[in-house]
Amino acid sequence: MNVPGFGGWNSDPLWARFYDWTVEHERVGGVLWRAGIGSELRLLYDAAAEIGRQPAGSRILDIPCGGGVALRGLRPGQGVEYVAGDIAQAMLDRTLAAARDRDVADQVKPQIADVGDLPFADGEFDLVVSFTGLHCFPDPHRAIAEIVRVLRPGGVLTGSTLLNRSGLRYAPIGPIGRAANVLGPGLTYGELTAWLAEAGLGHVTIDRSGALAYFRGTRR
Repeated sequence: MNVPGFGGWNSDPLWARFYDWTVEHERVGGVLWRAGIGSELRLLYDAAAEIGRQPAGSRILDIPCGGGVALRGLRPGQGVEYVAGDIAQAMLDRTLAAARDRDVADQVKPQIADVGDLPFADGEFDLVVSFTGLHCFPDPHRAIAEIVRVLRPGGVLTGSTLLNRSGLRYAPIGPIGRAANVLGPGLTYGELTAWLAEAGLGHVTIDRSGALAYFRGTRR
């Protein structure tokens, strides 16, 4: 059931627009992120910057792309193929609008995609980014396996997720988010560590920032 005013991720929930607004307004958004989840918004910007370091000819997957906040890392004229994947057409429409605003639309290819069964072959991508997505998925374990499957050997996965059991301060986030139909079952630090390794990632780093964790690894 969807809570009125929020909606589910197969549409365009109010929460998604609020999230995008906080990311695009660094000063106010930074305050809200610190107050709400104890995390520094600048860490998201730093993680997204890896997109802009990919050489011409690279293929990048952004899943779930949401409203396109990770596009801040993509440079005009970079010469990459940036596949924006999401389960909702409304999200893809907003990502394309953001791409046009940033003058990178010529590199962005929208794709309806369910992270539990990605419509891509093994090893298609040089980089996969998945920011604030795993905690929204109904099966984050399966999502990680699928995301790593479409990475080429030596390719990089980078992303972020809310973690369960992040302390009493953040304990209400999960139940409230699930009641609003914007959070899935979530995952713990231990599960994230185990599932990334099980999927075939090496050189994994996980950096905690309040209730969030930023992770990065290389496909073996």
